[in-house]
Amino acid sequence: MNPELTNWTGPHGLPRFDLIEDADFAPVIDAELIRAEAAIEAIAANPAPADFANTVAALETAEEPLERAISVFYTLASVASNPQRQALERDLAPRLAAYGNKVMMDPRLFQRVQTVASDNADLPAQDQRITELQLRARRRAGAGLAPDDRARLAQINERLASLTTQFSQNVLADERDFVMAIPDDRLAGLPDWLRGAMQAASRERDTTGHVITLSRSLIVPFLELADDRALREVAQKAWAARGSGEGAGGAETDNRPIVTEILALRHEKARLLDYDDFASFRLEPEMARDASRVEDLLMQVWQPALARARQDETALTRMLREDGGNGALEAWDWRYYAARRKREQHEFDPDDLKPYLTLDAMIGAVFDSAKRLFGLDVEPFEAPLWAPEARAWQITRDGKLMAIFLGDYFARPGKRSGAWCSNLQPQHKIGAGQRPIVVNVCNFTPPDTPGAPAFLSWDDAGTLFHEFGHALHHILSDVEWPSIAGTSVALDFVELPSQLYEHWLEQPQVLKEHARHFETGEPLPQALLDRLLASDKADAGFSTVEYLESALVDLALHRGEAPADPAARKADLLARLDAPTAIPLRHDTPHFGHVFSGSHYASGYYSYLWSEVMDADAFEAFRETGDVFDRATAQRLEDEILSRGGSAQADELWLAFRERMPGVGPLLKGRGLA
Repeated sequence: MNPELTNWTGPHGLPRFDLIEDADFAPVIDAELIRAEAAIEAIAANPAPADFANTVAALETAEEPLERAISVFYTLASVASNPQRQALERDLAPRLAAYGNKVMMDPRLFQRVQTVASDNADLPAQDQRITELQLRARRRAGAGLAPDDRARLAQINERLASLTTQFSQNVLADERDFVMAIPDDRLAGLPDWLRGAMQAASRERDTTGHVITLSRSLIVPFLELADDRALREVAQKAWAARGSGEGAGGAETDNRPIVTEILALRHEKARLLDYDDFASFRLEPEMARDASRVEDLLMQVWQPALARARQDETALTRMLREDGGNGALEAWDWRYYAARRKREQHEFDPDDLKPYLTLDAMIGAVFDSAKRLFGLDVEPFEAPLWAPEARAWQITRDGKLMAIFLGDYFARPGKRSGAWCSNLQPQHKIGAGQRPIVVNVCNFTPPDTPGAPAFLSWDDAGTLFHEFGHALHHILSDVEWPSIAGTSVALDFVELPSQLYEHWLEQPQVLKEHARHFETGEPLPQALLDRLLASDKADAGFSTVEYLESALVDLALHRGEAPADPAARKADLLARLDAPTAIPLRHDTPHFGHVFSGSHYASGYYSYLWSEVMDADAFEAFRETGDVFDRATAQRLEDEILSRGGSAQADELWLAFRERMPGVGPLLKGRGLA
């Protein structure tokens, strides 16, 4: 067996990805599952009376080698998928679910943790916290159920693990297999950088000419810039069809029956655990607490967003008519005319910005902002990673190691779409302790020729800051136990650091230093920046409505009885909302990976907006000082939120930082909807 999966020997303690082969995973994970089961059994069967050390603390470390092997595998499965890894994912999903069921439902462990929790008043605060969290997790996993109900719940969890894995793979297949060749005489409106990216995508697939794939970094600018309405329609429909049975994979990748079964099983699970529905179960540990509070927040923003979207729809329809278009404004028209309207009203063309936003320069801006705020120093180093373009950095402060940071920024076949932050190992202080290994993944358009700079859109640059905001939550983590480190917080709190960090991209001192023309070195002109910031809110109705549609549908699908026809429930909700037909959901149900590739965001997609309410207010704390890089405020943010992970309730952490709860006013103002 390959020891590199559990004993990492690469630079700065990284795995040697160059020494790991697909055939290595199964035997190592099999062996580590056996070892982890033995370690857990020893805790459960311990004849000594339960105490914190022999039960709760022991559970924190019992599975560490297994977790290391799994973290390597799932990192590779997401950034470099292949048939072998997909097959192993399908095999592992029910097996890991079965193992998790066995551990979390064990009544002996439940009793031991209960014993510790009943007499934990003398424990340090973080020890009390993980005891309470372990007890809650086991109760919510069904450890207190009767044997027959526990057995049924285990079956549900294993089936859900298989279904969510298949859902994710179906979406990936539809994204991977759709390729639309664009004839040279139909490229009107497309700038040179996009044509180059389309050629690069063609070369990746061993073809020639220009192609559009379903990589967001290609499809979105194509929909914004292509003059050819018929091609925009084909592209938009392919983007919307992922997982619907009408995508590239046809019936083989149809996620609709999978969604129906997932919803039914989630509802059955919630009822077994004595909750009214899955939304009630899922929201119990979050800041929101219940679905009514979530709906209230979403609807406070829906009405002003819808009003703005209707105004914009009228203006964009007029532009369509001026171009000779008949019928209603369609989904394949909105981005195109909104982008043209921005150029005309604000004299702003996104292409004018790109020469100033190279990937390397924006990475420098991300790191420089972290230095100014938190005193972090970043140094690159060479390491054998999963792709030649992936990068590694060492992050220190005052000479002390804070984290190892890995970045993988370019789209490529086999890579999951979107952007995310994960960790290969969490921070903790057990024994000698360990610092985190953090990973940021994006899907930016790679340069069309080797060695050329990679250009980002403004949204891409925002994504870069967003994901590093998540990384900071890991990097600055300073807790005793791995289960509460970094982003191990309430779901509707986890996006606060990431969305807050995006604000520093807009700061003039950051852009003046780092947004420089890739050829001349001239800084981004102030007039261009002013036009950018003015235009950035111009389509706020669209961006807010498409998000809220997805969040409200997510909530509706998980409230009450599971729908026999999820599409009908979605359609009914959108009709009641009077949602514009030309604004499709940001994530339609058959490809809503946040909600159906796992359960993490199920009933929880609202959390981005919940966190944005807080991030808008948190940035006001910096503005109030007169210096958006105020170190005292940054120190308070680190001390009360970023360093503390899940060591206290999210609302306690927020109140310690801001001393009051926020309202939606700053959010509406920030989005230009006030």
